[in-house]
Amino acid sequence: MTPITATPGIGLIGCGGISESHLGAYKRLGLPVRALCNRTLSKARERAAEYFPEAHVCDDHRELLALPEVEVVDITTHPPERVGLVADALRAGKHVLSQKPFVLDLDEGERLIGLAEEEGVLLAVNQNGRWAPHLASIRESVRAGQVGSLQSVDVSIDWDHSWTVGTAFDHTPNLVLFDFGMHWFDFVACLLDGREVREVTATTARTPTQASPQPMLAEATMTGPDLSVHLRFNGDCTSNPLDRTVVTGSGGTLVAEGPDLKTQRLTLQRGDTHSEIPLQGEWFTTGFEGTMLELLRAIREGDTPTHSARNNLRSLELAFAACASAESGSPVHPGDVRAI
Repeated sequence: MTPITATPGIGLIGCGGISESHLGAYKRLGLPVRALCNRTLSKARERAAEYFPEAHVCDDHRELLALPEVEVVDITTHPPERVGLVADALRAGKHVLSQKPFVLDLDEGERLIGLAEEEGVLLAVNQNGRWAPHLASIRESVRAGQVGSLQSVDVSIDWDHSWTVGTAFDHTPNLVLFDFGMHWFDFVACLLDGREVREVTATTARTPTQASPQPMLAEATMTGPDLSVHLRFNGDCTSNPLDRTVVTGSGGTLVAEGPDLKTQRLTLQRGDTHSEIPLQGEWFTTGFEGTMLELLRAIREGDTPTHSARNNLRSLELAFAACASAESGSPVHPGDVRAI
């Protein structure tokens, strides 16, 4: 791929609720959004009026893909319809930022990656949690060797996920474990950086008070040589929410804690020494800014983005294994389950 110097024009397909976070990030960054597309044209017009009044609006994604001024396409739709949209965008010679979860079938993901390579364009995944201040700082601290050899990861999150009730998420199997939990499977995959996970065990359950038709309780355990990972989610917590992440190594421990994903305090403990690591930004600002900026950097420099679709496949293997384990009640080896 030939490096570029000018900022490519962006087109967005899918003007649902999450698109506000995408477009808000691009507006703050002053990025050129040239077109918006949604099957219901009024939604595209509404988003354009709020964020990019000069953008072209349409209700047919093929019209957006035909615009020469659009070089990067951000696709924010739900997974079932997204595969075809991603493929069409790649065939049109556009770089693509796909909403997460990338695919529901690993083989389909491989085909899309192969198509991007054939077309000479980049395919990245909007794993915006990689730019969440506390998760990004933990990841970089581990990579810098500040805790020594990684031994364990423990994540415990209690929050209110009832905003999904009455939306398309009512029909998303393993909503908490997969759609929400995908951020943390991706976080773990980044921390492990290729280390072996031998098996994944997971469970889901409902609370007596939840309104969602999908289980709001989920747990997943991942084990490997000298390694233990535990994720616990309670999406039916209506008071005293808490988000806590503990990463322990042979030489220290990182602890991030706060009432929600936005407000976190991160400390590094090494022996008797405790030091606070300052955090800047918040998930829904720096997160959505980071995914597009990294893709644009890679395009500019002729490089591979750190959140490439191929890089994301390992995260999906862990998530698929957890979903399969929750359904079967048995441990699953990552990679054995190809689709959910």
